[in-house]
Amino acid sequence: MVDGAMGKETMAAENATNQDVLNKFAQLYGELFSHDGYADMRVEMKILRRGQKEIIIHCGRQYRYIVDFKNDVERASEDAIAMRA
Repeated sequence: MVDGAMGKETMAAENATNQDVLNKFAQLYGELFSHDGYADMRVEMKILRRGQKEIIIHCGRQYRYIVDFKNDVERASEDAIAMRA
């Protein structure tokens, strides 16, 4: 996918897992580290609706992931309900 306004190529993965994101991050880091010269990488996270986060790894291209997550409040309330049962 190419973003017309920015002219950058975007790789998208919906309903990815944290492990998918970590694997791509590690792969890109390895490539940057072995590169003979300057390299730049950054990570951006946005909270979405329905208990999801959008994670974008900027590294020449944009690698976009949509990952399900539960925030601490939801997790704590689920733990409290489980302890009552």
